[in-house]
Amino acid sequence: MPHRYFTSELGGGAAALTGPDAHHLAHVMRAAVGDTVLLCGPDGLEYTGTVTALLPGRVEFCVSAGIPSRAEPGVEATLYIGYPKQGKLEDIVRHGVELGAARFVPFFSRWCVAAPKNEDKKKERYNRIAAEAAKQAGRGRVPAVLDPLPDTGALCAALAKEKYDLALFFYENGGAALRGLVAPGQAKRIALITGSEGGFAPEEAAALQAAGAVAVGLGPRILRCETAPLAALAAVLALAGELE
Repeated sequence: MPHRYFTSELGGGAAALTGPDAHHLAHVMRAAVGDTVLLCGPDGLEYTGTVTALLPGRVEFCVSAGIPSRAEPGVEATLYIGYPKQGKLEDIVRHGVELGAARFVPFFSRWCVAAPKNEDKKKERYNRIAAEAAKQAGRGRVPAVLDPLPDTGALCAALAKEKYDLALFFYENGGAALRGLVAPGQAKRIALITGSEGGFAPEEAAALQAAGAVAVGLGPRILRCETAPLAALAAVLALAGELE
């Protein structure tokens, strides 16, 4: 199978890699003119790229017509994640990309244990992890990790702005049955909201439901904050027919 690379320099039958990916292809993989790789652009399509030039810090290609990636789900699921402590968000991003998440939006809430610190550097690392996971999982695009939202008020505003087909709030106190809300061919853009170690304050839960999020449960067992978003994502994609 050809090696997979992601690039924003793609169009008009040509493409290019720069930076670490260009170095990896040219010096680690020892590519030569005429070799082929799999290129993915921002459009989520896959292209066969044939190396046409190896330049300092840059590899250029001619590319075939793009085809849709089989690894991209038909459901666009955004994970809104209560900011966990230590390095747990790294694992959520890594495994969420593998499962098929479209993007990740951390948020701080009243009972979060973690506090904002060096978020720009962390965001850069999270997006590197997402890119690495996307290559490993054969994704057609790299899911983005966005800046953390400061509180649940900002989260409610984001839900209103994005106008999701369905917003699901996974609440420790339970709620509607997930099976009755998700089915193949229904909602295409879904928001999945899970809490931090401390869970949600009652007023936060009420605000999310007032913003249109449907409270649902994940069974009678208590899930850790790093387990809940992955369980929610897997359950929703399975019910939508995206894990078949």
